[in-house]
Amino acid sequence: MTATAAVRRVDELADVRAGDKGDTLIVAVLARDPAAYAHLTSRLTEDVVAAHYGELITGRARRTCQPNLMAMVFELPGVLGGGVTGSPVLDGHGKTLGYHLLSLEV
Repeated sequence: MTATAAVRRVDELADVRAGDKGDTLIVAVLARDPAAYAHLTSRLTEDVVAAHYGELITGRARRTCQPNLMAMVFELPGVLGGGVTGSPVLDGHGKTLGYHLLSLEV
C-alpha cells in the first residue's frame, strides 16, 4: 500500500488476540493478507498504539514484527493495572482491551 492509502480500522485488516504477563497487556495483531500487513506495519506503530490506550500505559510500548506470520505483537506495560490477581478492573486478563485495538483507525 502507498502512503496515500485510505484510512481504515484495524478490524478491517486484521484479527487480534490478547494475553497478559503481570500487568502488561500483550496484543497480537494478525493481518489477513500481505497488503493489510504492509499497511499495518507502516501505520500501527508503538506510538500510535500507546496513544490509543492513553493513560493506562505506564511505560514504553514495544512492537515486535513477525513478517513470516504477517503478525505483530505489542507489549503494553501497566495497562492491566496490577495484573490478573491484583487488578481491581473487571477484565484483568485484558481480553476486551485487545479488542479495543480493533477500533483504531490507521
